[in-house]
Amino acid sequence: MKKALLSSALGLVALGAHAQSSVTLYGIVDTGIGYQSSSAPLGSNSGGRSVVKMNNGIWAGSRFGLKGSEDLGGGTKTIFQLEQGFNSANGAQGVSGLAFNRQAWVGLANARLGTLTAGRQYTSYYQLLSTYSPTTWLTGAYGAHPGDIDSLDTLYRANNSLVYTSPSMGGLTISGSYSLGGTPGSFSAGQTWSVAAQYLNGPVGIAAGIQRIDNGNSSGGAWGANSTESNNGAQPGVSGINNGFQTAAKQQRVAVTGGYAFNAQWDVSFSYSNVQYAAGTASLFHGTQIWNTAGAVLHWKPTSTLDLAAGYSYTAATQSNGITSAASYNQFNLSQYYALSKRTGLYALEAYQRANGQTLGTNGKTIINATADVGDGQNGSPSSSRSMVAVGVGIIHRF
Repeated sequence: MKKALLSSALGLVALGAHAQSSVTLYGIVDTGIGYQSSSAPLGSNSGGRSVVKMNNGIWAGSRFGLKGSEDLGGGTKTIFQLEQGFNSANGAQGVSGLAFNRQAWVGLANARLGTLTAGRQYTSYYQLLSTYSPTTWLTGAYGAHPGDIDSLDTLYRANNSLVYTSPSMGGLTISGSYSLGGTPGSFSAGQTWSVAAQYLNGPVGIAAGIQRIDNGNSSGGAWGANSTESNNGAQPGVSGINNGFQTAAKQQRVAVTGGYAFNAQWDVSFSYSNVQYAAGTASLFHGTQIWNTAGAVLHWKPTSTLDLAAGYSYTAATQSNGITSAASYNQFNLSQYYALSKRTGLYALEAYQRANGQTLGTNGKTIINATADVGDGQNGSPSSSRSMVAVGVGIIHRF
């Protein structure tokens, strides 16, 4: 009898412990076909040609992951997330050599005190501003601001990061993140830090933030600090827009995003950003380069299964480094998404960009004509001319 009672008690304890923990396997598979009117390797002076190719992760990056929590009592729980990106067209890793390139973090969460996490993750700047990013309906590949110069898409994840986010206080949420550079002899070299705030009140929302990234490689050249690794190898959004400024000593981004929902069918979002690449003693260019970008997206949901959106953005560089006719970029976007079910959808995307003015070439010294680079999906092969048309269709399934 005692053994039976003891066995039952142990079973209840085990059941209770199990009920307090959870682990979820999730993922996205997104594959499509895309057309690009002009394509040439980044930094190439050769003439580009149009291309039709299979695309991966256009509406949402293909991935699988694990996330979970454990109740520690007193309103506190342990949380974690491990997320791996992959190429659904060929099965390759999202980033070679990284088992969980998208996210890998663990932390503590409390409804009254907020959340503190540690590991490879998005900065506070992205986490709070992304709600009204142009990528929500236009996608990052086609609809991110040219080259994702302002990091409002998911290209950048900071290693060695601590991120604190407060609970919502009357609609206001604040967050701060710090990524250790890990450079011997210097605490600040290679660091990344950001702070951001978001306010939500019914149909209205607005967010603002700043992000600063320091180069830990004192010898110049490609960025090498542990805290600055990204999908593009070394820094956020290396593209035809900022290719000549890769040896910057510091990068700074200040941005504001916001939106308003008119009703269940119509909503609009806007964004503004100021991006600065500062030169250091080892930089190949000599003067701070600044880009200002403004954009807006109109979203319409005419039926429960159909989403339509249109967007426009304008990016303008300042005169610097001997450039008197500074580069500018006009980008136009359309998107259509049709839900076959709660988890599966079909999509189509169309984009056009026109570049004007001049910028620096790969060597950071030669002045060249600015070329088009739609969104961030063409960063490795921007146009060799001032114009680019990009069109894509695909299917996405979430599990």
